[in-house]
Amino acid sequence: QLQFVESGGGLVQPGGSLRLSCAASGFTVEYLDIGWFRQAPGKEREGVACISSAGGRTYYADSVKGRFTIFGDGAKSAMALQMNSLKPEDTAVYYCAAMNLCRVGITTTGTHYWGQGTQVTVSS
Repeated sequence: QLQFVESGGGLVQPGGSLRLSCAASGFTVEYLDIGWFRQAPGKEREGVACISSAGGRTYYADSVKGRFTIFGDGAKSAMALQMNSLKPEDTAVYYCAAMNLCRVGITTTGTHYWGQGTQVTVSS
């Protein structure tokens, strides 16, 4: 089964940092647009960041712009999301997925290979 496996979540204090990893199982990501998404309790899943297959384009939700960075981690089967200056409202389960197209206004439309997610909790 083709899917991503997310890791790196945890409990962090406000203002802290975490790095999430997104590893592909059974395929490589170098030719895919990849997105990070999150879902907080009682809320819809929302797009956080995405990167094009060649790495030339990255887009971020306004709520994380300037704090989060999406990038390849040097392996052909993994991507990462560096999260700095975390806020309590960043608390959610974070997922990565392949996208038909990484563009402004990141949505779950046209996404594939969802993983199980990793929990991020920002709390003092």
